[in-house]
Amino acid sequence: MPHVVILYTGNLEAQADMGGLCRAVADAMLTVRAEDGSQVFPTGGTRVYAYPAPHYAVADGGAAGRAAGGDGDYGFVYVNLRMGAGRSDAVRQAAGDAIAGSARKHLAPLFSDPRKHLGLTVQVDEAPGQVYDAKHSTLHPLFTKK
Repeated sequence: MPHVVILYTGNLEAQADMGGLCRAVADAMLTVRAEDGSQVFPTGGTRVYAYPAPHYAVADGGAAGRAAGGDGDYGFVYVNLRMGAGRSDAVRQAAGDAIAGSARKHLAPLFSDPRKHLGLTVQVDEAPGQVYDAKHSTLHPLFTKK
């Protein structure tokens, strides 16, 4: 069930490689290990999706950004990891840190541009008591060691 959904302001389409952000986040997820050293997120179940918001309003509409010498075209990226219940606090923290670090690294050119003003939020949610969870996949066998 390890899924990441990225929502972002549509203006970032022309400013950042959002497909590359998806790959960077997925790769970061695959590095997360449990206390016993096992991979937390199964390779075949790791999925990252990104959706632009074509309509958005961020902060004051750009006035403070323009006054600070920027273009006033604020951007925002929201990253949400939803994982199954039962992981320790340390594992949840490690997953959040890995995803946030990969997103910050990928978006570094925008963060370092004084004309751009960008917000990033990463949240980790745990799925409470699932009522139904059906799965069917030909992906998992690709990564099962024989």
